[in-house]
Amino acid sequence: MAMSAKERKLSRLGSCKVTAAVGSGGGGDSPAARGHRSPAAAAPPQRRVFAALFAFLCAGVVVLVGVHVIGASFRPVLTTAWPSATLNAISSDARAQQAGSSADTVLPSVQIQHAVAFPDRVLLILKDESSLPAPQRFECLYSPANFSELRRPPLLATSLPDGPSLVHCPAEPSGVDVSLSLSLSPPVAPLQWDRLVYTALVDSRDNSTIVFAKGMNLRPGRLGVASRYQCVFGRDLSKPKHVLTSPVISAAQEIFRCVTPVRIRRYLRMTTDPNGNGNGDSDGKPMLVSIRTKGQRDSTPPSIAEPEPLPRYNRHRRQKAHSMCVCTMLRNQARFLREWIIYHSHIGVERWFIYDNNSDDDIDQVLSTMDPSRYNVTRHLWPWMKSQEAGFAHCALRARESCEWVGFIDIDEFLHFPGNQTLPDILQNYSDRPRIGELRTACHSFGPSGRTKIPKKGVTTGYTCRLAAPERHKSIVRPDALNPSLINVVHHFHLKEGVRYVNIGQSAMLINHYKYQVWEVFKDKFSGRVATYVADWQDEENVGSRDRAPGLGTKPVEPEDWPRRFCEVYDTGLKDFVHKAFTDPATGSLPW
Repeated sequence: MAMSAKERKLSRLGSCKVTAAVGSGGGGDSPAARGHRSPAAAAPPQRRVFAALFAFLCAGVVVLVGVHVIGASFRPVLTTAWPSATLNAISSDARAQQAGSSADTVLPSVQIQHAVAFPDRVLLILKDESSLPAPQRFECLYSPANFSELRRPPLLATSLPDGPSLVHCPAEPSGVDVSLSLSLSPPVAPLQWDRLVYTALVDSRDNSTIVFAKGMNLRPGRLGVASRYQCVFGRDLSKPKHVLTSPVISAAQEIFRCVTPVRIRRYLRMTTDPNGNGNGDSDGKPMLVSIRTKGQRDSTPPSIAEPEPLPRYNRHRRQKAHSMCVCTMLRNQARFLREWIIYHSHIGVERWFIYDNNSDDDIDQVLSTMDPSRYNVTRHLWPWMKSQEAGFAHCALRARESCEWVGFIDIDEFLHFPGNQTLPDILQNYSDRPRIGELRTACHSFGPSGRTKIPKKGVTTGYTCRLAAPERHKSIVRPDALNPSLINVVHHFHLKEGVRYVNIGQSAMLINHYKYQVWEVFKDKFSGRVATYVADWQDEENVGSRDRAPGLGTKPVEPEDWPRRFCEVYDTGLKDFVHKAFTDPATGSLPW
C-alpha cells in the first residue's frame, strides 16, 4: 500500500534520527564502551563535519514537520498595520513629490485629528498645524480588513485662518478606516455624526461651558432635566480616573451648559495666547469635553469638542462695537451673497457671521471680492447636519460681546422698510428699553413671478409677486437678553425671565422672503436644505411641513404652472427702493 505524504515525512524523520545516532558513535554508550573503541570506529575529521551538518539539517526537518503535523493552522506571519498596497501608494506619492519639488517648494504636513461619518461623506478634521494642499493633489484612502486598496478623490477641502482644515471624502464602506495620501499617520476610524459631542464654548461671564451634542434625544423647544447629566473633561475620556466632572446647569435640544471646573479654566488660560488663539498641548492630545448621562446605564458619547474660549467679557464696556449684526447659515448660495451683503450694508447692518454648511460653490472667491474695510464678514465652517438651531445659538454667543442686536435671517431674505423709518430708527426706539429683547417681523413669501430663468439683476428686482398673507416671522434679538438655555425654534430664541418681545408692524418693517424662485434655484435649495428635518426632500417625512413647498410634496419634478405659482399680490416696493438707492446713473447697473 502506498504511504501518505505525512507517513513518508515521518519515515524520513526516523531515518535521520537513526543515522545521526550511528554517526555520533552512540550517544547512549557507557564510558567503558567509549574508552575501548576500535580504530575502525574513529571517523576522520571530514566525516565528523559532514555528520554534524547532516544532523543539523535533519533537526530542521524535525521542527518543520512537527509544526505541520501537530498544528497545521499555526503559520505566524508578519503584517503591517496598513494594507501594503495603500502604504506603497502613500510612499510613492511622497517620493514623487520629493523628486518633483524644488528648493522653494514645501511639502504639506497633513495630520488627521478626527474623522466623522455622515450619510453621504466622511469628514476629516486636520490638526491645526496641517497645511492643506489643493484637492487635486491628494486622495482619500480607505483601509478595509481585506487589505484591498481603495482610493477616491475628495469631495471638498476647505481651510480658514481661524480654524482647522476640513476634508470631505466620499462615504466609506462600513467598517473601514480613512486617511489621506499625503498623511503618513495611521488611518482614523470615523465616529458617527448622530451620536457625537461636536463643539464647545467657554463663557467667562458665568464660568460655564456650552456643549453641543448629537444623539441625546431631547425634545425640540423644551428644557430637559439637567440633573440627569454631567459634563466630563479630559484628554482621554475613556479613562474615568483621569477626567474631571461638573454639574449640568441646563439641557435643551443639542445644547448643554455646565460649570467649568477651576482646573479647566486654568488650563485654558495657560494654553491661550494673548490674541485668543488656542495653542496645542505639548503631549499632542487636546482637552475634550463630553456629556455623561447618569443612571443605571451610564453612557458618554464620543467627543471631538475642544472647549474654545468666547471673546472675553468686558463688564466696563458701555457701548458695543456694532449696533446691528446678522447671523446666517447657508449652503451653495454664493451667487446670491454679494447682493445680500451689499443691500443690508446700505440699510444699516455692520457685521455678518456666515455659517457655511458644506458649500462647494466657490463662496471663498465671492467673499474675497468684498472690500473688508466696508464689509465686516466672518465665515465660519459648520459641517454638522440638521443643526441650524445649534448653529444660531453658537453664533449668538460669538456675537454677544460686539453686537447690540443680531438678526437671524437667510440669504434669500431681505429686510424692507415700506414707511419712512429706517433700521437704525427702529433699533434706537428699543435700545433704551432693556426689557425688550426681541423684535419680530413678518415674512412675505415671493414666487417665481412668471420667470423661468434666474434674474440677471438680482432677486430684489427680479421677483415681484407674492402670497397675500405672511407665512411666518423672523427675529432680531438682543443677545444679552437670551435665556441661558439658548433654546431657539425657527429663528426665535427663548428670552430671560422678565424680558419680552414685540411685533413690529408691517408698515414699519418686514422681510421679503424670496422662497419660491425659478425652478432651477428652488430645486437646488430644497434638495439639500439646511433647515428641514429630512436629509433629502424626497423622503416621505414631514410632507405637510412649512419647509416643504405647498402642493409639491416630495416629487422633484417641475410642475407645468410653476412660474405662475405663489402669485397673489403684485409687490414692487423693494424693487423700487433698490432701483432708487443702488442704480449707477451713468451705466444703469446695480453694484452686484
